[in-house]
Amino acid sequence: MQPEEMRYLKQSIDLARKARERGNHPFGAVLVDRSGRVLLEGENTVVTERDCTGHAESNLMREATQHYAPEQLAGSTLYASTEPCAMCAGAIFWGGVRRVVFALSSEQLGQFTRPDEPALRMSCRDVFARGSEPTEVVGPVELPEARAVHEGFWT
Repeated sequence: MQPEEMRYLKQSIDLARKARERGNHPFGAVLVDRSGRVLLEGENTVVTERDCTGHAESNLMREATQHYAPEQLAGSTLYASTEPCAMCAGAIFWGGVRRVVFALSSEQLGQFTRPDEPALRMSCRDVFARGSEPTEVVGPVELPEARAVHEGFWT
């Protein structure tokens, strides 16, 4: 992985930290075009917006499809602090982004959440594998910060 890609992943984790500080779930995402320019940032707003779809990646993709052409999104990469859930993977796919890089896997996230916490136990790879167009997925990328942002949150 290139150094700049690690920087984008760490940026997504910083957004997750900010989301947590605002009282939301600790998830963040960054959209970067093929030239390396950050197009958008997204963070989780489930609690503050009282919206169950307010995940970082879904928020980001909602804004992305309103502001960028499909061909620009197709050449972009979405960096996420944690593996996108099934809903967010769908939003990423339908929005036309065809490359995703994440730090913490959904399986690793499960080590922090309570057993009674609702979850769709499905890898984003499984969702993307059903798509009519390929989506490249890179992850998990081991970063201690990705774990640290969840420590103590879900208990």
